[in-house]
Amino acid sequence: MRISSAVSALPQYYYPQKTLIEAFRKHWGTRLERFSVLEKLHVAAQVDGRYLAMPLEAYPAKTWGEANNQWIDVTMELGQKAVCEAMAAAKVGPSDIGAFFFVSITGVCSPSIEGRLINKMKLNPNMKRIPIFGLGCVAGAAGIARAADYVKAFPKQAALLLSVELCSLTAQQDDLSAANLISTGLFGDGGAAVVLCGSECEGATGPEVVATRSTFYADTEDVMGWDISEKGFRIILSREVPNVVLENLGRDADAFLADNGLKRGDIKSWVIHTGGPKVLEATETALNLPKGALDLSWKCLRKTGNLSSASVLFVLEETMKNQRPEAGTYGILAAMGPGFCSELVLLKW
Repeated sequence: MRISSAVSALPQYYYPQKTLIEAFRKHWGTRLERFSVLEKLHVAAQVDGRYLAMPLEAYPAKTWGEANNQWIDVTMELGQKAVCEAMAAAKVGPSDIGAFFFVSITGVCSPSIEGRLINKMKLNPNMKRIPIFGLGCVAGAAGIARAADYVKAFPKQAALLLSVELCSLTAQQDDLSAANLISTGLFGDGGAAVVLCGSECEGATGPEVVATRSTFYADTEDVMGWDISEKGFRIILSREVPNVVLENLGRDADAFLADNGLKRGDIKSWVIHTGGPKVLEATETALNLPKGALDLSWKCLRKTGNLSSASVLFVLEETMKNQRPEAGTYGILAAMGPGFCSELVLLKW
């Protein structure tokens, strides 16, 4: 089973970080005792700029319902673009896709997005639909793992994974907590689609998915997630996130690799979710990575910010297109997210 394509899609509205800081100054300036604190937090995110679902002057949405309707419209637009391009890159047609996985944490609808896209794009009506909500940042890696499970069971079929996250639509206008101030400087909007092909799909190319590993950390549900109310999604983001990475990721990676007859030194490439500077630094430390090992993750962070579940798929696309590892070498694709949990995917290029 192989990852045959990974294609990103971004909204049309892009703003440098300085422009966004000034917008927050107009909105929150009189309510924050020291606006300089927000400026420092946004600069510390090491994000050059972000793409947004709406033009800046359209924010904030008046209600959660209005924001969610915008999420549906933009998710459909970005989703169709990413899916079309991913299927073309993988050279698969609608009849080749046996399952459609959709992941997002920034909006909800029923029918879910993959069902609406099947209808709009005239995809295979017998396609299995698997919408996944609640995994957050880990869902890009988890989606690849679950799609790999599917094509392992149905080796003649391909599976489609779509992630679209519109984090800007979830920003809470009256929340002056540190978590919300940090998130408004870190998270952006975007989507990506990935096609995985079973081992009996004719002509399939791309990195092989060798194995996957899901790990759940007990009693960590307050580390990251949503507090959902009539106002929408209020972020829970603990300062303990980097510590959870430091305490668990190295051990879990070593155990996973050992179960597959490998050790950390055998891994030549790392496709890692762009969680933010402190998370990337914790990852580098936990895995004892050489300098430059996560350059593509840092590059994607600067370009788009943290795109929740879509981020690791952006790094995957960048790796496949512009820094493809040497054939025959092993790599790890990984992300962590609400639960708290991790997902590791062992690749052979």
